[in-house]
Amino acid sequence: MMGAMQNVSAQSSATRDWQALAHAVKQWARELGFQEAGIADCDLSAAEARLVDWLGKGFHGDMDYMAKHGAKRTRPAEFVPGTLRVITVRMDYLPPRVRASWDVIGDGERAFISRYGLGRDYHKVLRRRLQQLANRIGAEVGDFNYRAFTDSAPVMEVELAQKAGLGWRGKHTLLLSRRAGSYFFLGEIYTDLPLPVDRAGTDHCGTCAKCIDICPTRAIIAPYQLDARRCISYLTIEHKGSIPEALRPLIGNRVYGCDDCQLVCPWNKFARPSAEPDFAVRHGLDDATLVELFAWSEEAFHERLLGSAIHRIGYARWLRNLAVGLGNAPTSAVIVAALEARRDHPSALVREHVGWALAQHGRSGLST
Repeated sequence: MMGAMQNVSAQSSATRDWQALAHAVKQWARELGFQEAGIADCDLSAAEARLVDWLGKGFHGDMDYMAKHGAKRTRPAEFVPGTLRVITVRMDYLPPRVRASWDVIGDGERAFISRYGLGRDYHKVLRRRLQQLANRIGAEVGDFNYRAFTDSAPVMEVELAQKAGLGWRGKHTLLLSRRAGSYFFLGEIYTDLPLPVDRAGTDHCGTCAKCIDICPTRAIIAPYQLDARRCISYLTIEHKGSIPEALRPLIGNRVYGCDDCQLVCPWNKFARPSAEPDFAVRHGLDDATLVELFAWSEEAFHERLLGSAIHRIGYARWLRNLAVGLGNAPTSAVIVAALEARRDHPSALVREHVGWALAQHGRSGLST
């Protein structure tokens, strides 16, 4: 979150051409590296009932922040007083040169990392560009009220992006675009500028259920309904504790996130590689083995992943995830030796998952 509610626009609403400004905002967004921008109003009343129901069922797991702000999540004008419109932008992230995802997933000795996590932390990239966009707007209108967000506050990103015409919510709950599939990030600027709004996106999933059918853990319990407690992305990124044993074999070698539902989506045939240098693959993470990543020291983890989204989960959870991947890997002396080397790790979380992994290879998981 950044920016601050400042003074109202220097030029009165009565004399400004808001349509021209909206057009200019979208052009500036493209010039700053966003592939698309749209404008929505703040009415999320239809989404509020769905959110309350989802939270009531406990589908958010231990993501307490999802419920922390109550109705402010679905009421932008209450979360940021004075908000009239939300400018939503998307930025494509698919790295241009990357090992094919299915090839990595199909190789049990390698570590699959969600494609969005292979480069620089997107929070930092989008945050800087959003501030630049706000600065461009301010240069045109004078001081104005705004707050900018990128997956960093109680913002209903997908709902707002759909209202802004950037796409529609797919059955896997991600935003889908007819022009770009789903491999992109979203960012928002809440503002009091009375910009004209765009026509909302319409659903184009039809009868397709490929994302539901492919989910390894059956986390997509029905169209447009996700039980995060079963989602591999949640389990390997958001979840801080022990991964339920029943789900560990289903995770396979997915050590940070899961892209399966995106990989099978027909709309992703329209996804294009990103031209953003910050999203290029770092440290060979698109084709690394589980063993080599598991051998990283804590110092190496911080040195190599500082500035990436992966760094946010911390070293212990990184090893936890890799241990699960190693437990699911084909048995070999190299894999067993790697696990044995971590058997007495200081972290109880790591020791538990290493013990489980050793047991999968017929070795006692207990320390001697």
